[in-house]
Amino acid sequence: MASISKIPSSAKDEDLEEEIEHFDDFTLASSWERFISEIEAVCRQWLADGTKNLLKNGAISVNISEDLYKVKTDLKYAMKSYCMEYYFGTHNDVGRGKGNDWSCALHDLQLSFGVNEFLVIAPQSASGVVLDGPEASKLLSAVAIALSNCSCLWPAFVPVHVPSRKAYIGIQNMGTLYTRRFEADRIGSQVPLKLMHLEGLYELFVSKFAFSNMDLSMHLFQVNLKMKLTYRTLPYDEDSDVQEPEGGITEAGGSPKSKHHNRKPWDDDCPWSEWYSAEDPVKGFELLTAWSEKAIESSLEMAELENASPLEAEKWSISPCLSEILSADSDGKRIGFASQLQLLIDALLMSLETQFVEDFVSVEHSRPENLKSTAVIPPPTVLDRVLKDLFYEVEAAQPDSAEGDHKYSRTIKGAPLESLFGQFCLHALWVGDCNIRAIAAFWIEFVREVRWCWEESQPLPRMPANGVIDLSTCLINQKLHMLAICMDRKHQFNQKGPKADENGVFLSARIKADTEVQSVISSQDGDAQASCWECDSLSTPDQDPASHFSSFEHSGAVKLGDPEHSPCIRRGSAGVIGSMMLLKSYQNMHAPFTQDSPLMTEDMHEERLQAIEALGDSSRFSAQLEKDILSSDMSAFKAANPDAVFEDFIRWHSPRDWENDDNMEKGVSQINAVVESTYDWPPRGKLSERMSEHGNLWRKIWNEAPPLSASEQKPLLDPNQEGEKVLHYLETLRPYQLLEQMVSTAFRATADTLNKTSFGGLKQMTTRIEQLYLTMSTTLRCLQTNSISVDAEDIKDLKRLCTTFAHVENLITLAASLHRKFMQAPRLSESIFNDYDNFHVPKLGTVSIGRDVQKVFNNEQEVRQGEREVIASMFTPPTANQLWRKVLSMGNLLNGHEPASREIIFTKRDHLCENYYVGHAPRGYQQEFETYRMYICGTSNDLGVALAVTSCD
Repeated sequence: MASISKIPSSAKDEDLEEEIEHFDDFTLASSWERFISEIEAVCRQWLADGTKNLLKNGAISVNISEDLYKVKTDLKYAMKSYCMEYYFGTHNDVGRGKGNDWSCALHDLQLSFGVNEFLVIAPQSASGVVLDGPEASKLLSAVAIALSNCSCLWPAFVPVHVPSRKAYIGIQNMGTLYTRRFEADRIGSQVPLKLMHLEGLYELFVSKFAFSNMDLSMHLFQVNLKMKLTYRTLPYDEDSDVQEPEGGITEAGGSPKSKHHNRKPWDDDCPWSEWYSAEDPVKGFELLTAWSEKAIESSLEMAELENASPLEAEKWSISPCLSEILSADSDGKRIGFASQLQLLIDALLMSLETQFVEDFVSVEHSRPENLKSTAVIPPPTVLDRVLKDLFYEVEAAQPDSAEGDHKYSRTIKGAPLESLFGQFCLHALWVGDCNIRAIAAFWIEFVREVRWCWEESQPLPRMPANGVIDLSTCLINQKLHMLAICMDRKHQFNQKGPKADENGVFLSARIKADTEVQSVISSQDGDAQASCWECDSLSTPDQDPASHFSSFEHSGAVKLGDPEHSPCIRRGSAGVIGSMMLLKSYQNMHAPFTQDSPLMTEDMHEERLQAIEALGDSSRFSAQLEKDILSSDMSAFKAANPDAVFEDFIRWHSPRDWENDDNMEKGVSQINAVVESTYDWPPRGKLSERMSEHGNLWRKIWNEAPPLSASEQKPLLDPNQEGEKVLHYLETLRPYQLLEQMVSTAFRATADTLNKTSFGGLKQMTTRIEQLYLTMSTTLRCLQTNSISVDAEDIKDLKRLCTTFAHVENLITLAASLHRKFMQAPRLSESIFNDYDNFHVPKLGTVSIGRDVQKVFNNEQEVRQGEREVIASMFTPPTANQLWRKVLSMGNLLNGHEPASREIIFTKRDHLCENYYVGHAPRGYQQEFETYRMYICGTSNDLGVALAVTSCD
C-alpha cells in the first residue's frame, strides 16, 4: 500500500482560520437585521440608478403637472408585508426654494416638512397606516439604519394612527451630528379657541423650544413667519339671494314667490340655451393671498397681523374651481350637443336595417331585431309642438343670410343653421332620445306639413323664395329651396302678381353685359364646340348697364317709331341698347325681357351628366339641352325687335361671334362691336366662321323660333311639375340617405350655434373652433359618397369626431363663463383659459389617463395690483341669511368673508459651530441652520400641525 504524505497540522489550522474569517453566517442574523439589509439593498439600487434610469424603468407619475414621480417595492418582516415608496422630482428644488413654499405642485409631505425627495414606508393593509406605536418606531428605526449604512440623506416617513388624521412620524440623517425628526397630526373637530387665532398659534410654536413655565405672551421670541390665506367665493348658484320685489307679489295661493323663480340661468343669453341649459363650468374661485417672510417677536404683532386686510398681502393669485363635468371621467354625464350627436350616429347605423322610413314606426312591419325596446316614439303632442315651432313660430329673419357663419362652415355639406332642414335637424337631436324611431316619426310628420304648405299655397318658412340654389348644401336643403321657389311662383300666378304674367312666366331684363354666357352649339358637320363668349358692356365700363335703356316697357305693345319702314308691333322690350342699330332696319336695338334659366338641384345635374355619358355624343346632347333656353331668348329678341335678323341676335347675345370689317381677327374689341355710331349705318362686319357655317344649329333655331315675348312663351320651369318632384323625393327618401344628410347638417348647425357664443378676445378659442370646422369637413366627407352603406372605420371616425366636438363644446362654455366673470379683467380670463386649454391638449383624442396618474387642473394666475379691486368685488358681502350659517372665528376678513383655509410656516434658525460636524472644519466656521419648523394648516373646524426639529443625538 502506498504511503500517504501527511499535511502539517499547523498548515491545516491556518486554512481553516482563513475560511472562517470570510464566512457570512446569515443564519445568525435576526429577521430585523435581514429586513434592514433588504431596505439597504433597495436604497443602494435606487441611488445607483439615478433619476433618469428610474424614469426609464417605469417610475409612476404622481401628478404630471407637479413633476413628481415615485418608485416602490414590497418588503416583508415578521409575517407582515410593507410597501416602501421613493418620491423624487426631475428638479432638485421640487419641494423647497425661494418663493416655492406655497406652490400647488407640492406633495403634502413636501409642503408640511419642507423636504424634496423622501421615502414613505407603510403596511399593505386596508388602512395603510401603522396603528401600533412600538411597531411604527421600530419600522422607522430600520429605515434610518439602512439609510445611514448607505450614506443616504433621504428623509423617511411612516404613517401612523388613522388615515383621517394624516399623521406621520419621520427621521432624516443630516450628514452631521444632527438629526431631523418629524411629526405631524391633525385635529378634525373641536379646535381649541386659542388655536383659532394667530396669537395662540405663535405661542404653540414658541412652546416647542422655549422651556419656561411663565406666560409666553409676556416674552419676546424672534421667529420667522410666512402666511397664506385662501378665500373661496360662494358657489354661483348660492352667492346671490334675489330680493323680493316691493309690494310683496304673491302667487295664486297667497304665498310669496320663491326667490329661485326669478333667477335666470347663467347661460340664459348664450346661443345654446334655446336647446339645453349647460352647467356653469366655473363653480367659483379661490383667491390666495400670501405674506412674504417676516420676523415676529411677540404675540402682539400676531394680533395686528390677524386684523390686517388681505389687500396688504404681497402676492395675490387666483385659481378657478371647475366643475367635474369638464373632466374626462364625466363622459356620458354631460348633456349637450356632443352627447346628442353621438345618439344621432347610433341612429345612422340603425337606418341601414330597412329601406323605408315608415318601417320604423309602422306596426304592420317587423322592426329590426337589434332596435332597443326603449326606443319609443314621442307622443303626438310633442311632435305638434315641435312642428309648430318649425313652421309657424318663425321670427322675421333672412334664412339665406350667412351673417355670423364661420368662414369654414360652407365646407361642410349640410343645410345652413337658419334653414328649415337645419332647424329640423337641431330639433331632431332633442325629440325623444334621438333614436331612429323618433326621428322617423318626426320626419313623416315634417313631410306631411311640407305637403300641406304646397297644397294650400302657403309659403315655406325658413327658406328663400328666390335666388340661386346653393349646390354646396345637402340635397334635402336644395330640394326645399326648389320647392320654396316653385311655391312662390305658383302663388304669384294665383295672385297675378307683378312678377308673373297670365302664363306664370317669370321675367328678367337680362342685359347680356358683364356676364359670361355658357353654351354648346353644334356646327354644320355636327362637331360641337364648347365655348364661352364673354360680352362687353354696352357702354363704357364706368356706366351702369341700366343706363342704356331709354325706356322700360314691362308689359303691353309698343309701335315702332317709323311705321313706314316697319308696321310691326314691338313686345317685351326692356329698353334701347345704347346706340346699337339693326342691320336691315334703321332702328335702335332693344334688349328683351327673357325668362330666368331653369333652376337645377345637384341630382338633376348628375342625371344630365349620366344622360350625356349614355348617349356618347356629349356636345350634341348638351346643345340640345340648351336649345330650349336659346330658343326662348331668340323668340323674346324677335318680339322686341320685329325687324331683326340672325346677325342682330348674335351681336347682342354673343358679340365675339361678330367680326367688324375694321378688325377681322377674333377677339376684336367688344366695345367696337357693340357701341356704334348712329351715322355709321348699316354696321359693317360679318359672323364668325363657326356661326357662318352651313347648317349651324343657332341659325336653325332662329328660323324656327316664333316672335313671342317672354310673357307669351311656355315657362322654362313648370312650378307644379317640379314641386311634385320635390315632394316625391322627400316622401320616398331612404332612411340612410336621410340620416347621412342629418348627421352632416347637425354637426354644421350645432357648430354654427356654438360659434355665435360671445367669449371676448380669446384667440386660442377662435383657433380651436377653426380646427373643429376643418376636422368636421374632413371626417364628414365619408357621408357624401352617395353610398348605401357606411364603413366601420367611418363610424369610428364619426365617434372620435364627437369626442373632439365635446372637448370644444366644453371649452366654449368655459370661455363664455370666464368672459362673463372677468369683464373688467380680460387678461385673467384669457390666462386661465389658455392654461386650461394647454393643460388638456396633450390628451385630446387619446385614451384617458389612468386613475393613478389622473391630472388635476389647479393652475394659479397672479393678480396684478390694478386687478385686485376687481377680484375683491367678486366677494360680495354676505347676506344675513348666509351669515347665520357659521360663526366667524378667524380674522383677515375680505368683504366680510373669512379665509376658507389658513396656512402658516413658523421657522427658527440657529448658528451651528464647527464642533457640530463629524469632520474637521476651519476655526470659526458657522452656518445658519433651521432648527425648528412648524407648518400649520386649518380652518375654524380643523387644524393640522407638522413639526420638524433638528437636534444633536
